[in-house]
Amino acid sequence: MVAGAAETQAAGGLAYRPEIDGLRAVAVLSVVLYHFGLPGLRGGFVGVDVFFVISGYLIGAILWTEAGRTGRISLVRFYLRRFRRLAPAYFAMAAASALVAWAVLLPQEFRDYAKTLIAATVYLSNVQFYRDAGYFDSGAEEKPLLHTWSLAVEEQFYLVLPLVLWLVWRAGRGAALLVALAAVSFAACIWVTGRDHPAAFYLFPFRAWELLAGVLLAVRPLRLPGGAAASWLGAALVLGGVVFIAPGAGFPGWQALVPVAGTVLLLANGAQANPVNRVLSSGPMVGVGRMSYSFYLWHWPVMVLSLAWRDAWAGPGEAAGWLALAFVLSWLSWRYVETPVRMGAWVTPRRLVTGVVVASGAVLAFGAAVFLTDGLPGRIGPEARPHVLASEDFIQDWSRCRTDAAGPLAGLEVCPIGPVGAPRFLAWGDSHLRAMKEGLDLAAQEAGVPGLLVWRAGCPPLAGLAKWESAATRAQDAACTAATAQLLAALPALPDLARVLLVGRWSYYAEGAGTGRDAHNAIALTPLEGPGDDQAAVYARAVADTIARLHGMGREVLVLRQVPEVPDYQSRRVARLLFHGHLAPGPALEALTTVGAAPLAARNARAEAPFAAAGAAGLVRWLDSHPSLCNGVACSVMAGDRSLYFDNNHLTNHGARALRGLFAPLFAGLGGRV
Repeated sequence: MVAGAAETQAAGGLAYRPEIDGLRAVAVLSVVLYHFGLPGLRGGFVGVDVFFVISGYLIGAILWTEAGRTGRISLVRFYLRRFRRLAPAYFAMAAASALVAWAVLLPQEFRDYAKTLIAATVYLSNVQFYRDAGYFDSGAEEKPLLHTWSLAVEEQFYLVLPLVLWLVWRAGRGAALLVALAAVSFAACIWVTGRDHPAAFYLFPFRAWELLAGVLLAVRPLRLPGGAAASWLGAALVLGGVVFIAPGAGFPGWQALVPVAGTVLLLANGAQANPVNRVLSSGPMVGVGRMSYSFYLWHWPVMVLSLAWRDAWAGPGEAAGWLALAFVLSWLSWRYVETPVRMGAWVTPRRLVTGVVVASGAVLAFGAAVFLTDGLPGRIGPEARPHVLASEDFIQDWSRCRTDAAGPLAGLEVCPIGPVGAPRFLAWGDSHLRAMKEGLDLAAQEAGVPGLLVWRAGCPPLAGLAKWESAATRAQDAACTAATAQLLAALPALPDLARVLLVGRWSYYAEGAGTGRDAHNAIALTPLEGPGDDQAAVYARAVADTIARLHGMGREVLVLRQVPEVPDYQSRRVARLLFHGHLAPGPALEALTTVGAAPLAARNARAEAPFAAAGAAGLVRWLDSHPSLCNGVACSVMAGDRSLYFDNNHLTNHGARALRGLFAPLFAGLGGRV
């Protein structure tokens, strides 16, 4: 992941510093053990930030020394060193992971793997992962090449670093330009983290300051006071980050400064003889540090692909077994692939470039073939196919959506649906409305009634609420409250909108948590005014207030009854279990794909009570989704030979279209063809 000690010594004439290899061991062990679930390392992911600083320091030292010695920086020599260092182990990992991915990944997953394989090979995987980040995107643990994002960040940085360093050296202005660039990148990182977390996490401009911290140390070494205090403080900052920094939407932001500063202090004071440096320079630490690039490369696909095959590890013992396999593969890769190419005189520049070009071409061709054949779906048997189709059926057409720059809806994304024309109804909701979009849009087209759709994930379509959600950033929580207030304020200026359809995951808001496979998701609702009672009471008052406010504006109100939650269903997981032979048709499959009427009624009781009261008073029209999905005894994700559900509470596009008849009352009397 960073320049190796031997490479640095040979390329830059720099003295070998074993404590840097030891620091690399700290970084890679933090990342790997965190990923494999070792307790107490909730911030182990900051090992990547440690790597960034080390990499910037070593590469910066090589280039700065070369500029001072020769008056120039050879880009050819520099990139040949990068190829020699990175390419062999990467292509070995890519080939092995591709073979296992063919055996264990579902078609959409294999197609996505192929797409990221192409992106990783040309060092753009961080951009790909940023573009893919979204509400229905698969989790990190399902992406075998996710870890290559950090390699892409480094290589993008090294496209511009040689020129920047040469300019700095030629101008004789010292580190002023580097300091300015690092300051801008750091400020941008803090600002963007709260507004577009995936961008701050994945994209090079918002991570450049971490690498520049190392470069600055190489260009202008710190002169620290005597003694071991700096090393102890550096170790405390790095290990404190590993133990205490929490994953989530607040990182990187300012928190990344903790491991970065700690690494800078350790590097700056590395030449001193003290207990910290003696530990870092010890044989085991140096040994792990030398193979840290291979260890980083191999550990993640071993973890992800083993989980894809096994569904879940049996316990810590099995996790330790897979970790041991990752270590063995990493050692073999380091000993027989990485080191011979990096250190061997037989690998001439011509052979190196030829090998990289041929291997890249082969990997890119393989990735393109898998991508263009949609992940080779012929590998999947008939039992798994309905759930495979469901896991792939979530891509929707949002090309008609817009964000007005002026007017009552300025700044809100709104999506016209149905035929072109002045919208006659508003569909307002959360991700359940998003999941219903294709069915609602088709129903509006068939009825000839134009409408407007406004949705926001995890944002209840209810007035007068603030919310805190575990799956959202605080900025997203605040944006939900602001968007709701703006939408309600805008409705009087939109008189053509005669009806409002409310669509939401009502049980989630009433109970404060998901169920089954998403029980870990939590949401807390608080009133903007009035007492903050228990959540169900706050929710009930918000329902009544919202309906009253809409009626006060002269709008008819319709409410879609939330589709039944099927707690243990997740289309991708069920498809995998069937594909890998861990599950067969029968009672076990039925338990995953159905929910009984009694537990469903208990889950929905407090969520539906305020709507029932409003319906009895003639204030709302209730669109009941349950008769289409339930038989009185249980509700199922299946309809014929197709699954209608994407996960345990969202319909697929096929499911939404199948239920579009529910919306006929929404269009009645609004013109069109109804």
